[in-house]
Amino acid sequence: MGRRYGEDVLAGDWRRRKVTPEVEADPDLVVEDADSGFCGAVVGFEAGAVVLEDRHGRRRNFPLLPAAFLLDGRPVTLRRPTRPQVPAARRRTASGSVAVDGVRARVARASRIWVEGVHDAALVERIWGDDLRVEGVVVEPLSGIDALDAEVRDFGPGPNRRLGVLVDHLVPGSKESRIVARVNSPHVLVTGHPYVDVWQAVKPAAVGIAAWPVVPPGRPWKEGVCAALGVAGPADMWRHILSRVNSFADVETPLINAMERLIDFVTEPD
Repeated sequence: MGRRYGEDVLAGDWRRRKVTPEVEADPDLVVEDADSGFCGAVVGFEAGAVVLEDRHGRRRNFPLLPAAFLLDGRPVTLRRPTRPQVPAARRRTASGSVAVDGVRARVARASRIWVEGVHDAALVERIWGDDLRVEGVVVEPLSGIDALDAEVRDFGPGPNRRLGVLVDHLVPGSKESRIVARVNSPHVLVTGHPYVDVWQAVKPAAVGIAAWPVVPPGRPWKEGVCAALGVAGPADMWRHILSRVNSFADVETPLINAMERLIDFVTEPD
């Protein structure tokens, strides 16, 4: 009779058994499908599956299977919320993307985005900073692009180490266009905007002016702008510009398009 019911259920190393936590799939909870690597926010349920939406607006359905998802890198089992959910207003980042709350910044990728200077880097951070931290993309400022081809070779781009470069005044026939033409790696994408300086990519109305001043050829552009607007110097003008930029709506479309292309390029799956 002692073995009628089998072995003692408490025998063995039962304390080491791992239990996968269950998590309610509340709206906007960001998880990753463990099999496919698809990462997105919970936007609803269909036929016993959870619907996830990624940062590009793409949606996919996934069955609510045990330990089928990762939350902060750890396996979890999702379950439908036990209480009725009132849809919350979708919070947006400064770039217009759906904000993902409660997500830690991803470990930095080997891929990078280069911009021409510290002003460009600060403006990119102001608008796309949240998106770049979620994606693990580091933005690095250059001191001009005169030696861009040599710097690209030193970087050593490859399939798992992509490089995106944002260039000011990238128009046909310009010095910048001739420099960019020397970069021909398939693992490097160079995009740009037509403005003389990234300041000019900020909409005049956001800065509180009717239009950016026309600076005569031969005069440094930033100094000419400051003189025309009665501002003491570039440092003062830049602080004013940056303080007036709150979202993508405050900058011109060519800059938005260029940055979105670069982010997509450097975060494309290997």
